[in-house]
Amino acid sequence: MRLFPRTARPRLAAATVACSLAVGALAIPLAHADDPRDLKHRQHQAQSQVKHAQADLDESSSELRSAQAAVDTAVRQLATARTAFQSASARLSAARVLDQQMQARLEAAEAKLEQAQADLTAGQTALADQRDELTDTVTDIYEQGNPELLALSSLLHSRSTTDLTRQEALNDVIVGREDQAYDDLHAAEVLLQVREQQVQQARDAVEVERKQAADHLVVMQGLEQEARAARDDVLAKVATQRDARSRAIAARQADLAALKEAKQREDHIRQLILAAARHSKGGYTGPTNGLFIRPVPGSVTSPFGYRIHPIYHYWGLHDGTDFGVSCGEPMRAIAGGTVMERYWSDVYGNRLYVNLGQINGKNFTAVYNHATSYRVNVGDTVSRGETVGYVGSTGWSTGCHLHFTLLVNGTAVDPMDYLP
Repeated sequence: MRLFPRTARPRLAAATVACSLAVGALAIPLAHADDPRDLKHRQHQAQSQVKHAQADLDESSSELRSAQAAVDTAVRQLATARTAFQSASARLSAARVLDQQMQARLEAAEAKLEQAQADLTAGQTALADQRDELTDTVTDIYEQGNPELLALSSLLHSRSTTDLTRQEALNDVIVGREDQAYDDLHAAEVLLQVREQQVQQARDAVEVERKQAADHLVVMQGLEQEARAARDDVLAKVATQRDARSRAIAARQADLAALKEAKQREDHIRQLILAAARHSKGGYTGPTNGLFIRPVPGSVTSPFGYRIHPIYHYWGLHDGTDFGVSCGEPMRAIAGGTVMERYWSDVYGNRLYVNLGQINGKNFTAVYNHATSYRVNVGDTVSRGETVGYVGSTGWSTGCHLHFTLLVNGTAVDPMDYLP
């Protein structure tokens, strides 16, 4: 059985030993077993309840794989949703800081406008006062006569140089007073123009700040909506992950419960068959080199041995050798023997056991797993190289292959120690 691509196939470690025990229990030639029909019947009943085939789960049920895949997907989606939420929250926080800065600038611009308007009002009042003062000054001067005519008259009536100098100085004072009044008025008018410009500039600045604040408000609303959506997505993904984990836990508990019950029955039957095997006699004695042939021509894609389970992450035994071959490829008997059992297993799909008999005092049994179909029945005698069935992908399998197990006295061994 294959849980994931053949190039890297760690397996669940809890199912192979139970299956090995079951197969080992069947590995004694029925002709030498005590009440073989009863043993076969009880073995078939036990195997029909097997959800896993080792002391620990060496493979995963499709339900568990599906549940774990849902958990993995939920974990990835939750991580993505959290990242999106963090990003949205960060951008919203930055936008809020900018909003505070923009509000501060707007308030400063409005304060500046208010001050400029106050200064303009004060300037307008000052200009009006300046004009009134100019009017009073000029009226006062001209009530005494035209300054220029008075100056000419005084010049004509001067009797001495001293009088002339005194009169010119007086005239200069009168004319200077008038010029100063006009200069003050002009200065007030210029200052008023400057304040009018300042007011307009302040108004423009306030308008710009208000426009930017309004545009930023739209951005803020969008970011707030995005952050809310991201938060809701995180909450939804959390719920999805929780549900997926609950499903995976339930699937694992169901697998473990079924395994425990099946293993108890398998152990009991194995002990009965091993007891019957002690009474068996005869068999082959001699070298085993060249005694067996390969069950299929494909290359080894996953060897016998211990590995880390991809879901439970514990160290477990892969109790056979996987050969990478296409569905429908003939499966051959590695040596002559007797078909002792064939049945369906939820774990290994169509299973076939061929008892090879006693070899150098030990019982050998060949087990073919995940077959599409069989060509032989229980009790049939097969010869070396004969087609016994066809490769498939039944049971807990993700692709066409042969999972081949070799039992010696009911214990799984590395098939490649005996196959060419």
